[in-house]
Amino acid sequence: MCGRTSLFAPRAELESRFDARVPDDYRPRYNVAPSDPLEVITADQPDVVQRFDWGFMPRWADADDQGFINARAETAHEKPAFSDAWESRPCLVLSSGFYEWKETGRGRKQPYRVSREDDLAFAMAGLWQRWEDDGDRRQTVTILTTDPNELVEPLHDRMAVVLPREAETTWLTAGPDERADLCRPYPNDDLDAYPISTAVNDPSNDSPAIVEPDRSEQTGLGEFGS
Repeated sequence: MCGRTSLFAPRAELESRFDARVPDDYRPRYNVAPSDPLEVITADQPDVVQRFDWGFMPRWADADDQGFINARAETAHEKPAFSDAWESRPCLVLSSGFYEWKETGRGRKQPYRVSREDDLAFAMAGLWQRWEDDGDRRQTVTILTTDPNELVEPLHDRMAVVLPREAETTWLTAGPDERADLCRPYPNDDLDAYPISTAVNDPSNDSPAIVEPDRSEQTGLGEFGS
């Protein structure tokens, strides 16, 4: 799954990378948790980066519901909560790297950062939903997940659908069947994973120190992906 993410690429670099205008009040964030806003690009406004609440709320959801932070790509098309969004509301969820927690057998989980080498931002596949109730209006989003690739498999049995750069436009513009073909384990070898401090466990910790390697761990996951 994907339950924590980040986006800290400089504003100008984001605009250049995605050919989209970034809000003036954009600020780098290193520890984005569910219910926080995520930067997204939608099919109907591909030249603007918007912010949607992380936690997809179906139309029938109550105002105090947390929403769905993830949706299984394999079944989203048939689930009542996501089927309409699957058909017509894909989006890109921008990220500088997401976090997963690995069982260590020592009574605690070790957090890892998963990022794309030499790329300060990439896109994960998402679906969005406009939720309204009694004057309360929210734009909400979920991140699609799939089976892990070799790099992420030691960490978790699911991973975010990370889109190859050349597939980002296709995700926004193609039909459901073609988009379904993109929902597979990330196929390229330019992802990296390395251990970080357990400071990431607390969402209030939001600083560049979050992404620094945990030197108490011997190695990252490069050995698992080789």
